Amino acid sequence: EVQLVESGGGLVQAGGSLRLSCAASGFTFDEYAIAWFRQAPGKEREGVSCIMSREGIEWYADSVKGRFTISTDSAKNTVYLQMNSLKPEDTAVYYCAAEEMPIVYYTDAKAYDYWGRGTQVTVSS
Repeated sequence: EVQLVESGGGLVQAGGSLRLSCAASGFTFDEYAIAWFRQAPGKEREGVSCIMSREGIEWYADSVKGRFTISTDSAKNTVYLQMNSLKPEDTAVYYCAAEEMPIVYYTDAKAYDYWGRGTQVTVSS
């Protein structure tokens, strides 16, 4: 059974940093695309970043490029999202998602079958 568990969210002031973790189990880590999405109140879920280790691909939304970094620890089956220079508009529930490769529309939430429950990130101004 595929399981994804996020952690690391919290309240931070603008300009601060947080590191989110997504602990994955139940699948072969390198055979899946793993992504971070976020959803703010009243808004649609949007892609933030994606990593496909086997393909050597990383993707970032324009809104986070240069501030967020996605990484993996295969030994721990964990994906991280390092978030620096946080802005109030980054406030959202952040979700980890996974889908077996190949995957074409990796920026689209509909392409992912497996989801964690999310972790709240709140950035105060």
